[in-house]
Amino acid sequence: MTVRPIHVVIDAENVDALRDFWLAALGYEAQGTFEQYRSAQPPKGADGPKFIFQKVPEGRAPGKNRLHIDIEVGDEMETECVRLVALGAKRLAGPIDEAGTTWIVMADPEGNEFCLVHH
Repeated sequence: MTVRPIHVVIDAENVDALRDFWLAALGYEAQGTFEQYRSAQPPKGADGPKFIFQKVPEGRAPGKNRLHIDIEVGDEMETECVRLVALGAKRLAGPIDEAGTTWIVMADPEGNEFCLVHH
C-alpha cells in the first residue's frame, strides 16, 4: 500500500491569527495565501503534515467538524474512494473542484469527515 501525505485542515473565523498561533506553537513556516485559505508547513528539512486554515462563515457548532484530514491521492481519487468505502467509510459529497484542487468529502466509520484530494 502507498503511504499518502496528509494535510490537517482547520476551520477558522480569523485564518491569519489562527495560522500565526500555529506557526509559533509548532515552529512552522507560512507557506501561502489564497482567497479564504492560509497554509503552514514544517521548516525546510523537517517532517510533518502541512496545515491549511480555511475561513468559514459559521462559528463552532455541534455536529460540525472544525478540524479534518485531507489525504492526497493523486489520480487515484475514485479508486481510493471505493477502497475506503469497502473498509467502512461513507462518501458524502464530490468530486468538488475549487482553486485548482479537486476533492471528495468522506466520513470514517464513526462519522468523522475527511477529504480525498487531488492537487
